Amino acid sequence: MWQQGCYGPCRWHGELTASLINRAADRYGLPAAGVLRLWTCRNSPARHDSGGIRADAEIVLNEAGREVLAELCGVQPAVLARALPAFTVDDPKISTGREAAAAQARWRAASAVAGPAAFACRLCTARRTGEAARAVRYLPRWQRVCLRHGRWLLDADADQPLEHLSLHGVPEVAGAQRRWAGVARRAVRAAAEPCQVFALAHAVVARWWDEALYWEQEEIWPQRLHRVAGGNAGTDFERWRIVGRDAVVFPEVVAVADALLDPAMAELVWRDSGAGRPRPLPADGAFCRRLGERVGRNWLGPLCAVDYGGPLLAWMGAVIRQRRGEGGPPGWRDDPWRLQRELQPATMAGRLRVMATEAQAGGSGTSWRATVSAEHRFHITHLVKEAGEQLLELRGMHSGTTADVARTLLKHLSESAALIEKALVHTATVAVAAGVALDEVAGWARLPAQELAEIMASDLDDG
Repeated sequence: MWQQGCYGPCRWHGELTASLINRAADRYGLPAAGVLRLWTCRNSPARHDSGGIRADAEIVLNEAGREVLAELCGVQPAVLARALPAFTVDDPKISTGREAAAAQARWRAASAVAGPAAFACRLCTARRTGEAARAVRYLPRWQRVCLRHGRWLLDADADQPLEHLSLHGVPEVAGAQRRWAGVARRAVRAAAEPCQVFALAHAVVARWWDEALYWEQEEIWPQRLHRVAGGNAGTDFERWRIVGRDAVVFPEVVAVADALLDPAMAELVWRDSGAGRPRPLPADGAFCRRLGERVGRNWLGPLCAVDYGGPLLAWMGAVIRQRRGEGGPPGWRDDPWRLQRELQPATMAGRLRVMATEAQAGGSGTSWRATVSAEHRFHITHLVKEAGEQLLELRGMHSGTTADVARTLLKHLSESAALIEKALVHTATVAVAAGVALDEVAGWARLPAQELAEIMASDLDDG
């Protein structure tokens, strides 16, 4: 017989249903597995590669299952519906069929149910429920600061032990969360979804973060990172760069979101594009220069202006097309706030998995974007693109005299081969500079290591 009314889950709004069940089990002094036997579970929760159950594993209940949870907590189902975002989510696999009358449950990933999940502040949990137990809540990134206790609440989907980062040495992060409320209201007035504006700004700044490790002028983020790492990131610097990224860059994300919503900034983009006389966006454009100033980095403008293919340039392009009244390809939603999937930044969990995989493989523990500058990446991409264009021109080049066809084919093939060779040498050079072993790079390039080293040395001598 369960103790009626012994638990008040409604006092922790936004909690995962699975998190509540775990805390209820702790309250009754039972293992979570024992309480879960109240429901027929149709699958198993997601696990990390290390074998542990992911903290963001969510559980969805059918109607009968909701009644059981309400009885367990000693409250009405309507109370749980207001407190738990996933409580009323239906899953056809358990809510229909002959066994729908039985209490059933199905495990899902929290992000697929009601959005990103983060660890709750344990001090706040103790204050609300009387126990400093672990809790997991649905929290967007603009609500990750616990203002009462000065903590950044971390994603719950990653395989790492920390639940929060201390913000006592970086008050500007908490200040940014306070400012975000005003930015969100501004987004609504501009007929934009605040969540889309934040996602775009976050993608822009996360891309800068990947480059910033090799920006000599960058001093703000390294200092902030060491502070959230407890004073010194030490020898585990790369892991701290992954775990601390979202907290460290949060003030700049809010600043960029605010800037992109400013009509005056959009006007600068329009002027940089030539307004009525279209021209390529300049590397020293007024928009990027002003954007750098708004994030406290007067030197940043030219660097972000040459980040071709990034979310910032995509936003600028959409703004320009809107001003010119131009449409895109069929089916294209020409929305400046639309963030393409390929431009979304990697999550902490994803980056940690990549780092672990690279460490096991013995390769470089840092990402390509973090170790290779935007200029070098652009140069390699440009070489490959030019080679592809040369080859495309060969389509249909099989009519005419033997000499004419052979001359055309050999000319374009030779030029393409030269471009590919340049791209190969340039890629090998930056890979070795990033710490990848020369023997490995030589094997991938299908060249003897000594020969590759001589080619790279000659290429460097040539400038």
